[in-house]
Amino acid sequence: MRQEDEGPGVAVPVPAIPASSGALIFDQKARLLILKPTYKTGWTIPGGVMEAGGESPWEACVREVREECGLTVRAGRLACVDFRRPRPGRPGGVRFLFDCGRMDDAAFGAVVLQREEISEYRMVSLDKALTMLRAPIKRRVRAACAAKSTVYLEEGRQVDYVMPG
Repeated sequence: MRQEDEGPGVAVPVPAIPASSGALIFDQKARLLILKPTYKTGWTIPGGVMEAGGESPWEACVREVREECGLTVRAGRLACVDFRRPRPGRPGGVRFLFDCGRMDDAAFGAVVLQREEISEYRMVSLDKALTMLRAPIKRRVRAACAAKSTVYLEEGRQVDYVMPG
């Protein structure tokens, strides 16, 4: 992939790095919303890949939450950014995780799952969620929930050369 630079006729290579966004959504009892995807094993949180054409990480988060479980998130705090290196069979990329706070019971009563992608949902304590989530998401959620501010991760782990925000 190439993109025109600001200069006259100068083309520079642009890396193709997938990006996705996820949401931490809690109920009033501080239980985390987790989803069971139909297309992979284990449990996850609401989220997915940013669409081409300029969708921002926050816009992807809002869209994916609405598509996967019918909830509307209106505000959130960037909890972490996680860089994953590409490997055979895995494109790697950048993962944004937003803490969308707590919703009331009425909101969760209106959950409508995207049946082609999500088979069920649960509200579980953070400790229980960390035993159920897929490994990369588990590390991301654990780090984000433990940090007092936005955290930068690589492969779901804090790196000592980037200080927390």
